[in-house]
Amino acid sequence: MLKNYTNEPLTDFTEAKNITAMKSALEVVKGQIGLNYPLIIGGEKYVTENKIKSLNPSEFNQVIGTVSSASIELAEKAIEAAEVAFRTWKNVDPATRANYLIKAAAIMRRKKYELSAWLIKEAGKTWVEADADTAEAIDFLEYYGRRMLDLSSGVPVTSVQGENNDCYYTPLGVGIIISPWNFPLAILTGMSAAAIVTGNTIVMKPASTTPVIAAKLMEIWEEINLPSGVANYLPCSGSEVGDYLVSNPKVRFINFTGSKAVGLRINRLAAEISPGQKWIKRVAVEMGGKDAIIVDKSAELDAAASGIVTSAFGFQGQKCSACSRAIIHADVYEEMIKKMVERTKALVIGDPSREDVNIGPVIDRNAYVKILQYIEIGKEEGRMLTGGEKCGEDGYFIAPVIFVDVDRNARIAQEEIFAPVLAIIKAKDFDEALDIANATEYGLTGAVYSNNREVLEKAKKEFHVGNLYLNRKCTGALVGANPFGGFNMSGTDSKAGGPDYLTLFMQLKSVTEKY
Repeated sequence: MLKNYTNEPLTDFTEAKNITAMKSALEVVKGQIGLNYPLIIGGEKYVTENKIKSLNPSEFNQVIGTVSSASIELAEKAIEAAEVAFRTWKNVDPATRANYLIKAAAIMRRKKYELSAWLIKEAGKTWVEADADTAEAIDFLEYYGRRMLDLSSGVPVTSVQGENNDCYYTPLGVGIIISPWNFPLAILTGMSAAAIVTGNTIVMKPASTTPVIAAKLMEIWEEINLPSGVANYLPCSGSEVGDYLVSNPKVRFINFTGSKAVGLRINRLAAEISPGQKWIKRVAVEMGGKDAIIVDKSAELDAAASGIVTSAFGFQGQKCSACSRAIIHADVYEEMIKKMVERTKALVIGDPSREDVNIGPVIDRNAYVKILQYIEIGKEEGRMLTGGEKCGEDGYFIAPVIFVDVDRNARIAQEEIFAPVLAIIKAKDFDEALDIANATEYGLTGAVYSNNREVLEKAKKEFHVGNLYLNRKCTGALVGANPFGGFNMSGTDSKAGGPDYLTLFMQLKSVTEKY
């Protein structure tokens, strides 16, 4: 019998045994750097001439691994393999499907340090950030497995004399899972597990910058003996093969996490009916954010400063939930700036393989160049108090940046940069702060620091975001506790890690028998 769900504990890296375990895992991963990974389609391995190289953002001349890149022909083969597998997988008992997830969680737990080490090397995550990514992946497996058991009995319906009425969930079919590079294990695991446990079969298209950790997830699916074709590993070009996958008439649903531009494109392509298509494709997209933390004049300023710095610069600001705007009440504006700058200057920048590092590299050269361009824009739109300089010669390191006196309509206050760049905006009162916070096209996360109950209650009603946090940072949603998803251009508010998430991958069937 399963125990009640609880979140996977985060690792305490102040303990010597955990430091030793992490260093050992990094050595293990070091010995596997540069390996080649094939496509996995219907349980078969495919090696292609076209390759995707995964580079270490901390040491960009180091190839973490090389993966085969799929063609359109192989993409079709993957869809066909998933289609064949669906014929039997859809009929597998939900409890059996849930058990596959629980087994995968147990394997991840045993490999926790090693998986985190891959995230450190491939994604540039610090020890703490990598550990949280792996823990969240375990949480998704455990939570969705249990949730499927809850949903397997269907939904209650009204009794009618002379009839036997049932209403229960059935799976959709073949789905495409398109995952991001910033949580390359947790989000890919969560999206895939949700689709699989509900009886669907999938084609996994990981981000091209982090395909190796996705291959490690595929190894776990194989280790638990998931039937061939239920999950297919298909790194490929998004612009060509990705579009083909989304537009394919055999595909029943698309689950995407990534940028607004790509998410909107997927939504548009999926809406077009292809010849032979018998359904309206279901699309769940989670996109970007321009998240704000408001600091009211009554707030605990030290707590607010720490929360903002952690939210803004954790994983180099490369989270859709990251705080990129701090909106500060005029009465505490100058004092808050001083506290935030002090904390930011104390952050240690360097190779995240070291346990003392707080800030690692940004993900790749494209991001690096784009961020540096935004910093130049920021210099015209505000006053830069700290950071912005390049750090190191062999990695994509940028010192965290704070801009103050930024206008609410400035580009750095409106556009998602996905970087360690924080814009600070002054507000005359809480009403103006709330108006500024809501004045973007996004609506993902937000936070308010205040000791005024009226302020907090007003935020609950009027701060228009999918995830609102009061007197805590705006990052770090926990599976089961903080269902995650945003409003407006932040996506379809699918609420990953929430009780309704699995229903996105099923449809309700009502059956009535007269007797």
